[in-house]
Amino acid sequence: RQRVVATLGRLDQLQQSGQLDALLVSGARLARSVLVLSEHAQGKLPTISIRHIGPALVFQRLWQLTGCQHVIQQLLKGRRFEFSIERAVFLTVLHRLFDPGSDRAADKWKNDYEIEGCEDLQLHHLYRAMGWLGDDLPRKEQADKTPFAPRCNKDLIEEALFARRRDLFTELHLVFFDTTSIYFEGEGGERIGQRGHSKDHRPDLKQMIVGAVLDGQGRPICCELWPGNTTDVTTLIPVVDRLRSRFGVTKVCIVADRGMISKETIEELEKQERGWQYILGARMRSQNEVKDEVLARADRYRVVHPERQTSEDPAPLKVKEVQVEGRRYIVCRNEDEARKDAADREAIVASLQEKLRSGEKSLVGNKGYRRYLSSTGPDHFQIDEAKIKEEARYDGKWVLRTNADLDAAEVALQYKQLWMVEAWFRSSKSLLQTRPIYHKCDETIRGHVFCSFLALVLRQELEVRLAKDDHNFEWADVIQDLDRLQMVEVEQDGKRFLLRSEVQGTCGTVFRAAGVAVPPTVQQAKPDPAAPEPDPGATPRM
Repeated sequence: RQRVVATLGRLDQLQQSGQLDALLVSGARLARSVLVLSEHAQGKLPTISIRHIGPALVFQRLWQLTGCQHVIQQLLKGRRFEFSIERAVFLTVLHRLFDPGSDRAADKWKNDYEIEGCEDLQLHHLYRAMGWLGDDLPRKEQADKTPFAPRCNKDLIEEALFARRRDLFTELHLVFFDTTSIYFEGEGGERIGQRGHSKDHRPDLKQMIVGAVLDGQGRPICCELWPGNTTDVTTLIPVVDRLRSRFGVTKVCIVADRGMISKETIEELEKQERGWQYILGARMRSQNEVKDEVLARADRYRVVHPERQTSEDPAPLKVKEVQVEGRRYIVCRNEDEARKDAADREAIVASLQEKLRSGEKSLVGNKGYRRYLSSTGPDHFQIDEAKIKEEARYDGKWVLRTNADLDAAEVALQYKQLWMVEAWFRSSKSLLQTRPIYHKCDETIRGHVFCSFLALVLRQELEVRLAKDDHNFEWADVIQDLDRLQMVEVEQDGKRFLLRSEVQGTCGTVFRAAGVAVPPTVQQAKPDPAAPEPDPGATPRM
């Protein structure tokens, strides 16, 4: 009994056109592929190597699309190195995305991955590449430096990437700025590692300060790398001035947290030669004008977001505007946060009352608990009811100081976007889980940290591309699924073949978003004349 599988055409026409030969070759190739897969599944073929291929295929494409590769290559034109600086930087950035750690760890990690042009890189190459990123520029190019750190090659990369992006997107109207601290478990360089206010609660260790500037869409513009004793309140004006001189930004609204605000900072921002608009968080408890006048006003709140009906709704938010001698404040109240603050305080007070009744004083040394206590004598305490009432004034509230020509509700919503910078820092902290322990020079430390910035540039690019197609994957799933994609090299009858593992989870969607084709399931490996003959009994490289 016969069955028609497909109609290919008339035999004489296929022979005359050469299509028959092509069909036979294609059929033979398919049959060979099926045989290779079958014998590999049965364990009959020696395995030469197993390599992860997903990470480099996707992020090499994004490295090109964002301009990172071109910018670094252009900066290196005319300079001779015995290895590719650009490849060393890419390897470090890729490693930071998938297995955050030291450059020494990256050198070992690369052996299990297929990363074009990185096969011959050695550890000292990675150190040299980090040093190049953080190298000081010549004195004549130091005019735009901050008081805290010199200009270096990483600044040129940021400026070139911004110039390229500015051609693709609209003008910059809004920027977000914040800082964090990163402590050192090693020496901390010559000058950059200093002791200061630690946001990691490690005052015993040297640290550095990292500042980040993002645009209104959450795209990283630049990062600043300063000594660890740099205070937040001194950083905003140098950053503002650098945005003007480095990126040609002349009129923009800057959004920053309350740690940046001071009378001097406000005056500098409002100077005629700057004329910048700003939205700055105000200190509710320590600024007398805010505490005694702004929060005391009984003006009505305006509802921006009503109470949530579903978990997808935005957080309930109320705002009101208060003017004090021409100074504009926006008071914001999040009803969800207000309820949480009240509940947290009640729990603390209840715990304190229980401890005081039992005579236990262990909680007195806790700053969060101590604020609700007053001393009635040596080693005697009681609940401070006035302080409890005072703290209730701040439940769910934050206060903004602004000169922006925006509606009060818009000011509040723009400030809430500062979470993008906070998320950036959370990401960069995870990318720096293994801190620059082995770097002893400021230059290599700056380069090491800057690679986290470049990693986040690539991550943000991929997330934007996924969001365009309404995909909102967990980042951990994206990384895990890409990392699962492997290429196994096997040998059959003296020929080598590459077998791709199954595409799982988010992997296929991520490949499409990046504009990368998934490799075929089976393909013949290109001959490597320098490769030694395989030993069928050898253990495969993992």
